[in-house]
Amino acid sequence: MNAEPSLLTFTLPEKIHSRHNDRQAIVYVRQSTVRQVEHNRESTRLQYALADRAFRLGWRRDQITVIDDDLGRSGASALDRPGFQRLVAEVGLGHVGMVIGIEVSRLARSCRDWHQLLEMCALFDTLIGDADGIYDLSC
Repeated sequence: MNAEPSLLTFTLPEKIHSRHNDRQAIVYVRQSTVRQVEHNRESTRLQYALADRAFRLGWRRDQITVIDDDLGRSGASALDRPGFQRLVAEVGLGHVGMVIGIEVSRLARSCRDWHQLLEMCALFDTLIGDADGIYDLSC
């Protein structure tokens, strides 16, 4: 039985610092339609599992918040997405060390909403994470 070396020696990415771990990690869960929620359960399961990834990245369980208010809602606009609005507000209040989603480009479909979130993350030293990596926009 050969295990991959990365599984044996797990180290935290160098972009994550104690100042990030001292704040919340927010896992943002979204599917665009009710049909996707009903029929793409594996995607939803994978998104909820991101809370475990945040834990492995150094956040305590009580610091990990899952926002799933937008399940079954399109990402075309933040107007009808109370979860996304809450996410942006929490980042803007300086409460968030990392936002994590299955694919960061899916956090918002509107360029305006996406750029607003990116700006807020840069201003408030909030990391963004997905399956491909951890991104520090404040650099």
